[in-house]
Amino acid sequence: MSEVLDRPLVSSPLTRPRLTWPALLGTAAGAIAVTGLLFLFTPLDGYVGFILIAAVLYVVGLTVVSTLVEGWRHAKDRLMTNVLLATVLFAVLALVGVLGYTIYRGLARFDPVFFTHSMRSVAEGDAGGGAYHAIIGTLQQVGIATAIAAPLGILVAIYLVEYSTGRLGRVVSFLVDVMTGLPSIVAGLFILALWIVLLGQSYSGFAGSLALIVLMLPTVIRSTEEMLKLVPHSLREASYALGVAKWITVVRVVLPTATAGIVTGVMLAVARVMGETAPVLLTVFGAQSINFNPFDGPQASLPLFVFAEAGQPNATAIDRAWTGALTLILVVIALNLIARLVARFARVRA
Repeated sequence: MSEVLDRPLVSSPLTRPRLTWPALLGTAAGAIAVTGLLFLFTPLDGYVGFILIAAVLYVVGLTVVSTLVEGWRHAKDRLMTNVLLATVLFAVLALVGVLGYTIYRGLARFDPVFFTHSMRSVAEGDAGGGAYHAIIGTLQQVGIATAIAAPLGILVAIYLVEYSTGRLGRVVSFLVDVMTGLPSIVAGLFILALWIVLLGQSYSGFAGSLALIVLMLPTVIRSTEEMLKLVPHSLREASYALGVAKWITVVRVVLPTATAGIVTGVMLAVARVMGETAPVLLTVFGAQSINFNPFDGPQASLPLFVFAEAGQPNATAIDRAWTGALTLILVVIALNLIARLVARFARVRA
């Protein structure tokens, strides 16, 4: 009788057998085999579809096998682990795929001529021509927008975190939330109506910068606001206890502590507006020749260059579009690396 009472009614999850590598490999082989049969006897086609279906069948099959062998507790753990790994791999593969294919197609015109010549007097079907004028325009337009939006956004974030206590702060925060979801073309239409139509100004790189400022501000404000909130309040209290004024505390204690996060937020805003086409299409208008003056006359930009070249029905223009896209990616990466170095140097000096 005592032996019957001492015997466990159900097996413990810790004592049940675990799946071995042969079982995992067998499940994977079975998923691949079933997927192959599906593609053989159905209209399904394509490498991407094969990989996705095989991955789904593998996860489902492994969950079923794990339930039968290990129990539902371990099966749930394997299911969630596989789902999380699949999402990470999907995101990484998508990023690698975009970068890899852009590099593969962009290398066709990645030559000195592309970076030292414009499209002036070059037909779309000609093999020559380059994006020098578009690179200059993009750097000037984004540079002006960053020089205005970054300090303005940081000041607004400082006000919301350090000084805002009443209705005005809530109104400003609400307006920032509204601007966060503002479509880029609406920003371009706003500057077109206000700056060009109402005030009578001409199409220019500066008009494009104004549209980019509208898009950059909410990102800079929200990212800076979150970084300032992460600064420990004890640092502020220690500064106040020493008799330091509040604005000096913000400048000498709070901002240096949050410098890395603020720079990251600014670079996120720069990366967002760097590839915008609709706002600059409505305000910059585009040009085929070099214009070093962003305040006078139409100017080119890399997004406009890629948009225009990609719409041409010839291989030479398509190659220039891919190289322009690759150049845009490289410029964003270079700016991010420079910003990281500047943030690290500023943190060390502080």
